[in-house]
Amino acid sequence: MIEQFSGTTAVITGAGSGFGLELARLCAQRGMRLVLVDVQADALAAAADELSAQGADVLAQRVDVSSASEMQALADAVVARFGAPHLVFNNAGVGSGGLIWENSVADWEWVLGVNLWGVIHGVRLFTPLMLAAAQADPSYRGHIVNTASMAGLLTPPNMGVYNVSKHAVVSLTETLYQDLKLVSDQVGASVLCPYFVPTGIAHSHRNRPATLSAEAPTQSQLIGQAMTAKAVDSGKVSAADVAALVLDAVQHKRFYIYSHPQALGNARTRFDAVVAGANPPDPFAERPDIGAGLRRALRA
Repeated sequence: MIEQFSGTTAVITGAGSGFGLELARLCAQRGMRLVLVDVQADALAAAADELSAQGADVLAQRVDVSSASEMQALADAVVARFGAPHLVFNNAGVGSGGLIWENSVADWEWVLGVNLWGVIHGVRLFTPLMLAAAQADPSYRGHIVNTASMAGLLTPPNMGVYNVSKHAVVSLTETLYQDLKLVSDQVGASVLCPYFVPTGIAHSHRNRPATLSAEAPTQSQLIGQAMTAKAVDSGKVSAADVAALVLDAVQHKRFYIYSHPQALGNARTRFDAVVAGANPPDPFAERPDIGAGLRRALRA
């Protein structure tokens, strides 16, 4: 639990837009030093300029979070400038849809590289720094927040690569929480599981690296992109609302952070089936019209 934000340091990946940018704004308002990280240089520069103009102490670094060497360089830069951070928000993420057998190797490498390896690198590099700071200073408090998704608790069809990446982040973060409890009372962890919130994730392909260029999208991928964009863009909970939930969870040591707790009924149905050894339930039981429409589109 971080009791006092002022004067502490926050590392935020995916800080150029969405949850990352809104959290950076809140952290700046609370007097935190900011390490802003994004792969999109223009968005990162705009965020750094905005927050610096408000008086925040900002270190901005363009980083591909899937790269071990670039993340190591980031950690080194953070230590050199600010020392061990107090809040690490492993938030960078990309979206991807389509029938699971239609995804290419490049699709898997891109989505898992950002959504999972980005979190892995953030945890493996910053956790030791935070634990060392805790050991050296009994007053130090640190917290790591990893962005997963409600897709990390559910298995919606036609978005398998994304589901896999986010289930892995939930598992990783739950294990991180348990591991930290073994060794320290001064560093905690939370997992963010947002549902449909208007952010830039529906347009993730703008930042897909040329080395992992996509093949011509299949019908199922086009359908998935369209459905995701419609659902995300129509979301009523804002990225700023979610950022406020994140800081509140950090302050009160709450592990699971949900933007739409009303969606947990679907998770309960899935978990009940797992415990009962039953077949996976219909993911469209509450909205059969959506399921029928998706089946028609895919079978056309």
